[in-house]
Amino acid sequence: MDTLKCPDCFAPIAAEDRFCEACGRNLLVRRTPIGGPTGPAQASCILCGSPDIDDEDYCTQCGRHQPSARDRVEYSLGAVSGVSDRGKRRARNEDSMAFGQVAGAGVAAVVCDGVASSERAEQASQAAADAAVDVLLNALIESADAEQAMVDAVAAACLAVEQLVEIEPVESGGRGVAPSCTFVAVVVTPSSVTVGWVGDSRAYWLAGEGSTQLTADDTWAAQLVAEGVLTEEQARTDRRAHVLSRWIGADAGPVVPQVATLRPATAGTFLLCSDGLHNYRPQPEDLQPLLPCGPEDFVKVALDAGGHDNITVVLVPFVPGD
Repeated sequence: MDTLKCPDCFAPIAAEDRFCEACGRNLLVRRTPIGGPTGPAQASCILCGSPDIDDEDYCTQCGRHQPSARDRVEYSLGAVSGVSDRGKRRARNEDSMAFGQVAGAGVAAVVCDGVASSERAEQASQAAADAAVDVLLNALIESADAEQAMVDAVAAACLAVEQLVEIEPVESGGRGVAPSCTFVAVVVTPSSVTVGWVGDSRAYWLAGEGSTQLTADDTWAAQLVAEGVLTEEQARTDRRAHVLSRWIGADAGPVVPQVATLRPATAGTFLLCSDGLHNYRPQPEDLQPLLPCGPEDFVKVALDAGGHDNITVVLVPFVPGD
């Protein structure tokens, strides 16, 4: 029989070990890699075949820019899985995902969408997702209050994004760079699910009956709908439809997520996604036919519909008491 090894330091471990004696890793926790999962690196130029690719993904022979390892990312941890795709129109993938599970306790998952008009958006989204999922996984380990953990996770995400800010020299104008992103997350235990969000990335509950959207977009258009100024149909075509009223970023000020907890009585799946999907399939009934499918099928729907934005989908199955 093959010897079990620690996934961090590769030291031998026993099946009953909770911690690695060599490096101290908690063996009950599995999560996506820090810095985000990535696709396969480009080994040779897609145009001329040269193996000489520089650190910025340009071929040194013909100058062709190569696909980034973030352009298409697929990752799974058991039943929990996610796909992030650049789409057909964007120059790079500024979405990020992070998720993990604690044996016997539950699952935490986060999707962040970098705000395209901000600087270093892809770094902001990944830093926020990584920081938040660590807080949520620790809450599962400690059986802490999930709603407070969601608030703490957003605080950690805000701090991580703020640390990306660079201040240019005063002689060049002293302009601050303000990376920013949206946020949506779930903490799933055998008995309950807590959802938290900031911005317009969404969470859905998909089931045989009772599928529903769990989040409400933090956009000016959604706010006008809530105030009765616009109808939902008018809001979809309004120029302010995607203007965020809340986000995570150094220029966002103090941010507290909207949080909700529910206790489904039946089996189903929680879907986290960026607007690259829900721009094409906004209603739960639009997504329900894909319920038996994996995240790659949800992404394909958006790509086939035009793929105008980055698309990220994470699916977390739920069975009461499991």
